[in-house]
Amino acid sequence: MIEWSDSQRMIQDAVRRFMEEEVAPNVEELEHGDMPPYAMLRKLYATFGMDEMARARFKKQIEREKRGESARASSGGDADPAAKADQAAATLIPIIELCRYCPGMVTAMGVSVGLTAGAILGKGTIEQKERWAPELLTLEKVGAWAITEPGSGSDAFGGMRSSARREGDEFVLNGSKTFITNGPFADTTVFICKLDEDGVDLRDRKILNFVLDRGLPGFEQSGPLRKMGMHSSPTGELFLNDVRVGMDRLLGGEAALNRSGGGRESAKSTFQTERSGVAAMALGMVERCLELSVKYAQERVQFGRPIGEYQLIQDKLARMEVARMNLQNLVFRTIELSSHGKTMSFAEASAMKLYAARAAVEVAMEAVQVYGGNGYMSEYVVEQFARDAKVLQIYAGTDEIQIRAIAKELLAG
Repeated sequence: MIEWSDSQRMIQDAVRRFMEEEVAPNVEELEHGDMPPYAMLRKLYATFGMDEMARARFKKQIEREKRGESARASSGGDADPAAKADQAAATLIPIIELCRYCPGMVTAMGVSVGLTAGAILGKGTIEQKERWAPELLTLEKVGAWAITEPGSGSDAFGGMRSSARREGDEFVLNGSKTFITNGPFADTTVFICKLDEDGVDLRDRKILNFVLDRGLPGFEQSGPLRKMGMHSSPTGELFLNDVRVGMDRLLGGEAALNRSGGGRESAKSTFQTERSGVAAMALGMVERCLELSVKYAQERVQFGRPIGEYQLIQDKLARMEVARMNLQNLVFRTIELSSHGKTMSFAEASAMKLYAARAAVEVAMEAVQVYGGNGYMSEYVVEQFARDAKVLQIYAGTDEIQIRAIAKELLAG
């Protein structure tokens, strides 16, 4: 894929109009007021039929799984490549367009639909998928994927202390999580913890995934935390004190207890999906920063000339365009792979995330520089992008963790 098709451009134009008419006027309230993003996201889904398409895809997948067909068949493995490309593009275009105005909304949406629902669809039983996934896929309910803990940071598994103690057919869950996207408002949370295993070193214990509903006794969700950027994406803490759950809430049921590696591979797959989406987010942010910077460079006059006539400003704009082109090509590659039923390797997804995050931060900071003193003021949009872009180098694995994943695969030969 080397460019957007006509049908994809039509989707892009329609979604952009929605963003300009519905999201742009509410950015201030989303960023600095008391407006959670979920009603706006539901309106986006309803306007473009994304909720109905999600229901139809889910119904078709479940019907195939009940017939015992393979995961490849369930994901449309034999579908026409062009149709699959359009489907992938239709997923990424709203991400790109949202990030031109309010990147935090993408984080809130992606964690609910991509990570939480994705974890349930990937490892849950048919009954669990039918119980929790449909309302998450349509954003009728808000989802959270809880892995990070106060003392773990990048060592997500090794430093994990949250635990599940088995008592007959029940489990008793304890622990805390932090930096959890959608945590304050989540209706459904995938809680990741370690099984209490006598005689097994804490770092080597099985990783289990439990599905929790808001209001379970002993399950507390904090209010939104204050943070540097992505203000339209509520982030909170979770606290579990002797939360009792049945086997029905263990993703995968009894089989999960005997699965090799526990839930590590499931979480790794979720990280891979999250990292792949960062390129689309970065593209939207870089596109908007470039557009705003070009316009400002044409209008802002210093020493009797528009600043766009000065070579140092031209160098900044040129570098922004290079980043935009590279990011667009990475998004196109993602769509092309999807159209052939393929995905990037874990290291490739890490490489894409590393580049995309760094490009977004560099472009956003250069946009502030083009604007000068104005760029440092919150009334100018580039100030928001400078704050929002930074987290791309932190969540879904820091830059340093991405480098480690890339180098590990390269050195393995």
